[in-house]
Amino acid sequence: MKDIKVFSGNSNPVLARAICAKLGVPLGNSECGTFSDGENFASIYETVRGSDVYIIQSTCARGVKGQAGFQSVNDRLMELLIMIDAFKRASAGRITAVIPYFGYARQDRKTKPRDPISAKLVSDLITKAGADHIITMDIHCLQIQGFFDIPMDNLTGGNLFVDYFKRKYAGRMEDTMVVSPDVGSVARARNFAQKLGMPMAIVDKRRQKANSSEVMNIIGDVKDKHVILLDDLVDTAGSLCGAAKALVNIGGAASVSACASHGVLSGPALERIDNSPIEEMVLLNTIPAPANVSKKISYISVAATFAEAISRCYNDTSINNIYR
Repeated sequence: MKDIKVFSGNSNPVLARAICAKLGVPLGNSECGTFSDGENFASIYETVRGSDVYIIQSTCARGVKGQAGFQSVNDRLMELLIMIDAFKRASAGRITAVIPYFGYARQDRKTKPRDPISAKLVSDLITKAGADHIITMDIHCLQIQGFFDIPMDNLTGGNLFVDYFKRKYAGRMEDTMVVSPDVGSVARARNFAQKLGMPMAIVDKRRQKANSSEVMNIIGDVKDKHVILLDDLVDTAGSLCGAAKALVNIGGAASVSACASHGVLSGPALERIDNSPIEEMVLLNTIPAPANVSKKISYISVAATFAEAISRCYNDTSINNIYR
C-alpha cells in the first residue's frame, strides 16, 4: 500500500500544519529557502519513493514589499516547481500540488494585442515540472481548468460562508440580501444566495466617458436591508469598497458585510477597508493574514475542506460531496 506524505513550502505553513492535524499525519521534513544570489532551493529530508505526495503551497506574496524578508509571488511559484521536480526525481508515486490560492489566474486571456496568457504558462510549468494532480479553491476563472492536461479539482469555499452567515443573521434572514459587487460575479452570488435562501442584488458600475468617475447603479432594492457582498478575492479592495459605499449612499442599505475566498490585500487595501462602510469582512485563510490586519477582518479556516479532499484523493474515492 502506498503511504501519504504532506509537505509545505513557505507560503502558508500554518495552514499546512492544520491540514496535517486534520489528516492525522505529520508534516513532511523539508526546507525551502533562497541562496545569497536570490535563487530558490528546496531540500527533502525523508524518503518519498512510491509515496502519495501532497505539496501545500499558495502562490501569494508574504511580508511587506521593500522590507527585509519579503517574498514575492514568483518566489512561491518557483518553490512549488522546484519541490515538484525534487519529488519526481525522488521517485514519488503520485504528486499532487495543493494550491489554496492560485496566482496569475486573472491573466487568463488576451485583453489587447501582444498580451501573454500567463495563466496558461503557469499551468504548463506546473504540469511540465511533474505534477500529476491539482487541488485548488475558488479559482478566479473556471476556464483555467482547461489549461491543464492533468486532473484539477476546484474546491469551493462558499459553503463555509453559508454556515457563517446563517448563524450571524439567524432570525432576521428576511431582512438580509446577497449582493454581487459587479456583473462578472453574478453567477457566484446567485449560487450563494440560493444556498442562503436570500434575494440578490447587483452593483452595476460604468464609466460614462474617459476621465470621468464611475457611476454606480443598484439593480435590486436594498433599502433598509443587511447586505452581504460576495467576491472571490480582495486585492486592492477598490471595487469592493466602492460597491459598499454605493449600497449605503445610493441604495440605502442598513449595513454592509463582505466575504471573499482569497484576501490578497495588496497596496491600499487595508486602509480602504478601514475607511469604508463595510462593518465586517470575512476571508478564508488560503492566504496568510498580514501582520497589520484590520480589526474588521476575520478568517475562516479551510483546513478541514482540504484535508477531506486530500483524504478522498488518497483513497481514490469521489470528492463530489465536498461541493455540496
